[in-house]
Order: sequence, then structure tokens, then C-alpha cells
Amino acid sequence: MKIVSPLLFCFLLITAFSCSESKTENPTDPVNTKEKPASKVITEIPYNPYMSVDVSPMDMCYFPVDYPKLKMAKTITGQPLARVIYSRPHLGGRSLFNEVLKYGEPWRLGANEATELELFKSVTIADKKIPAGRYVLYCIPQKDKWTIILNSNIDSWGLHPDASSDIARFDVPSVTTNNHLEYFTLLFEKNGEKTELLMAWDNVEARLPFQF
Repeated sequence: MKIVSPLLFCFLLITAFSCSESKTENPTDPVNTKEKPASKVITEIPYNPYMSVDVSPMDMCYFPVDYPKLKMAKTITGQPLARVIYSRPHLGGRSLFNEVLKYGEPWRLGANEATELELFKSVTIADKKIPAGRYVLYCIPQKDKWTIILNSNIDSWGLHPDASSDIARFDVPSVTTNNHLEYFTLLFEKNGEKTELLMAWDNVEARLPFQF
């Protein structure tokens, strides 16, 4: 029987050990279960050298719904009937009432500039005739109802309630839903013969009825 020299034996042992280690550390080996580190979630607002980027983006809703798209598709003619321009605040982990809004305190129905409703023709809002024009739109939320207010102090930033500039007030019920909206949302919706301006945030919504 041939005897392997000690030097050759050591060489073979080192080679076998090296192959075994290489196989174990191969990231493509199906038996390798080592997890990759989770990707970092970027939450910072990107730097803009010209102006600060707002966390509450400005938005616009029309009636008829999607009016600009219908106009460009040439499926509608004439002016829209109404539109609302507003900025959309978000919860960011806060509770809607007490941390963001308070019952009985006026709120601009958005963020930044005062929310504005533009009517392109006279309409009936909750049984009150309102002339065509631009109006600041704000509210006073209560637990079971919201008081929606039209005001003439347009092109303003924030909310500076002045009852002498109020045009009309409407009390509409507020309800709790199964939704949990991160961003405040305004939009027009058809409801039979009427159109409603939906105001929704977190699990609360209120609706203001329009008749054009």
C-alpha cells in the first residue's frame, strides 16, 4: 500500500478546505439563505436651489369632472361650471382631530394659500343662490356637522376669518367612514340630479350639494 507523504497530505487537506469555503460563500448557491440588507427608504424632500419644495402639493378639481381632459379630447365645449383650487395637507402620523384640526375652530379646507371656489355661472348651493365669481372656501368642523363658508377675501394666504366678508354659510352633516385617507381630498361627484363637493380626510367626510 502506497503511503502519502506528509507534505502532499497537507496540500490536499488545504485544497479541500478552500473549495468547501468557496462553495459556502457563493452568493448564487441555492443553499445560501443570508438576507440582503433592506433598501433605505428616502423620506427627505429633494433639494431645490430655486425655492423650497412644499410637502402639501397644490391640486385642482373641476365640474364637470376631468373637464380639461374632456376639452382636449373635444368631447365637451364651453366653460366649466366650477372648480376648486387647494393645497393638500397630509397626516404624517398625526391624528386628524386635536393634533391637526380642532372642533369649533375655523379651517381653510387645505393648506398654504386659502382654498378657492370659482363658479363660472350662478348656482344653487344647499338651497341658496350664489352668483358666479371667485370665493374663499373654509369651514368650521364639529363632531357631527361642518359649517362651510364662502368668503370674498380671495388671493390670500392662510385663513383670516372675517365675518364681514362672508357671503354665505351652509351646515352639512359629517360622517365617519371605513376609509383612512393620508391626504386631504376635495372633488366633485354626481349624485342623481345633484352634484356634491366631497371633502374627505382620514375617516371623516362631508358633502356640500350643488345644483347647476
